[in-house]
Amino acid sequence: MDIFEYLEDIVAFFQLPIWGYLIRGVIFITIIIWLAFVYWTYRDARLRNTSAVFWALVVLVFNYLGLIIYLILRPPEYIDDVVERELEIRRMDKLLSAKSDSCPACGKGIEEDFLICPHCRKKLKNSCINCAKPLALDWKVCPYCKVTQ
Repeated sequence: MDIFEYLEDIVAFFQLPIWGYLIRGVIFITIIIWLAFVYWTYRDARLRNTSAVFWALVVLVFNYLGLIIYLILRPPEYIDDVVERELEIRRMDKLLSAKSDSCPACGKGIEEDFLICPHCRKKLKNSCINCAKPLALDWKVCPYCKVTQ
């Protein structure tokens, strides 16, 4: 056998119908993935409150390059995340601004300078022996008059 016979065998091998089916299958899968990217881009853009139709068309027309452009330019957060963060900030602001303490024993509302709970009579704070200011139970020195308790 000479080299021309080998070349003829190789050409005959690649002329088998299986290669045509394989190429068509790869093209079909590539188109399905491309359309899946268009759909994913549309859904993701809608969740991020951008122009979903525009970005889906960009990915449809520019193919994978359009997807890369969208991934670079898309907003960093979902709308739901932004709303949830703002609600959490408002909730924390309300909690911090309310400053309503509650008794650790009965849970009813108390003022910050109460020495005992008026509802259940639980001791909440000590009073300074010198200036009579309310002190936390674990304080050893009055921060107001520097007297050791």
